Order: sequence, then C-alpha cells, then structure tokens
Amino acid sequence: MPLVEITLAEGRAPEQIRTLLADVHQAVHKALDVPEPSIRVVVREVPPAHWSAGGQTLAERAASANQTENKGS
Repeated sequence: MPLVEITLAEGRAPEQIRTLLADVHQAVHKALDVPEPSIRVVVREVPPAHWSAGGQTLAERAASANQTENKGS
C-alpha cells in the first residue's frame, strides 16, 4: 500500500490541494500499477511561521520581500 506524504506551507486554495491529491494519486497508480483503493496521499499544511530555510521562517522571508517591494514603489 503506497503512502505519499506531501508537506506544503499553508496558503493554497482547497481546489489546488484537491487537484494535487488527484494528480499524485494517478501518478502513483500509473508508475506502480497498484490498485487505486490501496493508494494513500496525505497533504500536510504548515504555518509559514513554523517552517524555516536558511535560518529564516517563511513568514519572515515573506515580510522581508514585502518590505523590499514597498521600498521600490
């Protein structure tokens, strides 16, 4: 029974998540030729303040990018 886990930063529309689930499900079915009812796909959404890269949270990066954009206006 394949289990695919996907972790994303929060903020996508429910329709986007649903499309992702369906597309990944179909990709696993095609690649592994396993029965569709046995495929599991889990999407976990993490708040941007709980995800960091390079020592800076995604929320901090977004705030910094917004400040840079506002200075350029």
